[in-house]
Amino acid sequence: MSDSTSRSHAIGDSKVPQKLQEKLPQGIEEAVPNSIHDTGAGKASSHATGNSAVPKIAQEAVPKKAEEVLPEKVHPTN
Repeated sequence: MSDSTSRSHAIGDSKVPQKLQEKLPQGIEEAVPNSIHDTGAGKASSHATGNSAVPKIAQEAVPKKAEEVLPEKVHPTN
């Protein structure tokens, strides 16, 4: 479980206040049901924040850390 990163790990809707999201460790955020705080945990998802040259099925099959090592021009995650 990683420490707080001063940012939310939500990729969708959240009912958790933003300030609290920013203080919680990622593991805690992922333990909350996606219907309350959607981190995508437990389901295949892409972590791209824009248009990606990587096929969607590949994006959903690899872990976030694998997506993050790709150049931003190819697969933006920031």
